[in-house]
Amino acid sequence: MKKIIVTIIIAAMVITGIVFIFGRKKTGKRVARAPRPQAAVSARSLSNQAHQLEAKGSLLEAKLLYQKLINDFPQSSEVMDWQKRTEEINIKLLFSPVLTPKSIIYEIKPGDTLTKIAREFKTTTELIKRSNNLNDSLIIPGRKIKVWSAPFNILVDKSENILMLKNNEEIVKTYTVSTGKNNCSPVGTFKIVNKLPNPTWFKAGAVVPAESPENVLGTRWMGFDLAGFGIHGTVEPKELGKQVTQGCVRMSNPDVEELYTIIPVGTEVTIID
Repeated sequence: MKKIIVTIIIAAMVITGIVFIFGRKKTGKRVARAPRPQAAVSARSLSNQAHQLEAKGSLLEAKLLYQKLINDFPQSSEVMDWQKRTEEINIKLLFSPVLTPKSIIYEIKPGDTLTKIAREFKTTTELIKRSNNLNDSLIIPGRKIKVWSAPFNILVDKSENILMLKNNEEIVKTYTVSTGKNNCSPVGTFKIVNKLPNPTWFKAGAVVPAESPENVLGTRWMGFDLAGFGIHGTVEPKELGKQVTQGCVRMSNPDVEELYTIIPVGTEVTIID
């Protein structure tokens, strides 16, 4: 009887061991076959969709997907690329006839001029012309045109040497700039009070014409309501991204010409350390 009991106990132990080993093997297989994280798959899928939409010219839809990617996957290594693509799309949309949430379709009335329309909607004649493919200021009553209808504002960060063109809190585009050496650019909130294409530079003891290679103002000037300070172009693009100016904000000439087209007199500019 004792032999039978011992035999039964040994058999039970063997069966238990087999079950345990088999269970471990199955568990190991499950771990090896675990699927990839869903977040990575989703980010890649959304990014591909955004690229395809952008390539097809569906800019509004592509922008929405890039913004979703930025919001949903803020730790991704691709965030900067998504932001850059969003900003590039912003400028393409701004300069195109495509209607956006911040623009309207306006029907030209008898007696209208581009200057009058721009003043009414606090935009620029240059932007109206650019976004409607107009070669001159001649407009015809009854024609419908796209007009930007939301205010812009500018934020300059001296510590980063960047200028951000914003619409409310949305960053429309980020530009690399130069600011004042020894941190001398004024801090505060200012307004653009005048705009000049191809400005003459009146420096101490001399007048430097616009076409001179010594004219540090470059191709555009946008002056603040603080005398002597403003945003302008440059003849030294290699110095962008540094604190090297006498206090003004310098941009590359292509960038300052782009900004000049977009912002009207009265635009608010905030400069921070």
